[in-house]
Amino acid sequence: MGILDQIDNDLKQALKNHEELKLSVLRMLKTALKNAEIAAKGELTEEDAMKVLNTQSKQRKDSIEQFKKGGREDLAEQEKKELEIIEAYLPEKMGEEEIRAIVQAKIKDSGDDLNFGKIMGMVMRETGQSADGQLVRKVVQEEIDKANG
Repeated sequence: MGILDQIDNDLKQALKNHEELKLSVLRMLKTALKNAEIAAKGELTEEDAMKVLNTQSKQRKDSIEQFKKGGREDLAEQEKKELEIIEAYLPEKMGEEEIRAIVQAKIKDSGDDLNFGKIMGMVMRETGQSADGQLVRKVVQEEIDKANG
């Protein structure tokens, strides 16, 4: 079953079970997916759908951070709950150690050329949607600093 079908089925179930928050989040996801489909002028692939879900996830994380900075813990908590629902549809993200191993291999492959952007690009191409970009960025910077001594 594809992600779009899964969201449709879960939306119906949330409606039956009167799960207001889940229903709201799933409706928002369907809208975002429909907008992406319109923008793409055709059916979304599973990969395209995952990109939309990752974008929604990232937006929630950014909102949580901003609400915390603004002292609005109540709103941050609401965003956390929405994020949990969205992340249930996303594949498990790679751990820091897995990312570090890939980064170290890419640094080794690049030899003396320790260009941050180049290495970051190579790592992101290999990991795709399965790695958190912020974590990759942090690990790449740490490993380049370590390689520079």
